[in-house]
Amino acid sequence: MTDSVMEKTSSPDAERSLFGYAVFAICFALFIRFFVATPYIVSGASMENTFQNHDYLIVDRVTYDVSTPHRGDVIVFGLPQEPSRDLIKRVIGLPGETVSLANNTVSIINSEHPEGFTLSEPYLDAQNIGGSTGMKIPLGKDEYFVLGDNRKVSADSRLWGTLPRKDIIGRVLVRLFPFNTINLLPGEARYN
Repeated sequence: MTDSVMEKTSSPDAERSLFGYAVFAICFALFIRFFVATPYIVSGASMENTFQNHDYLIVDRVTYDVSTPHRGDVIVFGLPQEPSRDLIKRVIGLPGETVSLANNTVSIINSEHPEGFTLSEPYLDAQNIGGSTGMKIPLGKDEYFVLGDNRKVSADSRLWGTLPRKDIIGRVLVRLFPFNTINLLPGEARYN
């Protein structure tokens, strides 16, 4: 009795096909990473208690290509004075509005509310309220006013001015870490 041995051979077409699939998969992953959704790790205390140091976030880079940021969105953007430095903050003032900061409250003056209205901010922790106040900032077309949720330590529009629309990278879509805080659109707020 003799045993037959089968040899596994691979054809050049199969190898090329596998290589082509691998290249496609890598290109697709890079396309997603750079143009659709980008991972970020929170560094610093400016968004506490909404986000903590080392939270792992996925930022949606596509939504603002077809829509505009809303008040209460948590966004990532390039610092206007230093575009290579990305920050995370909350959208407070929208284009054409005037933002007034006085006595640790934020008021918005716009065409719907010419007398202004005070922003209710339930996401703020009383121990994190503070920082610069006593200012009134008019926003031009395509300008936003952003603040950190930890107002005592946040370097935001109070310090470096308004945020041009072109510097916005995207909105925070998902928090993936820590695992016990995984959620969609973390920190997003909507105001009455």
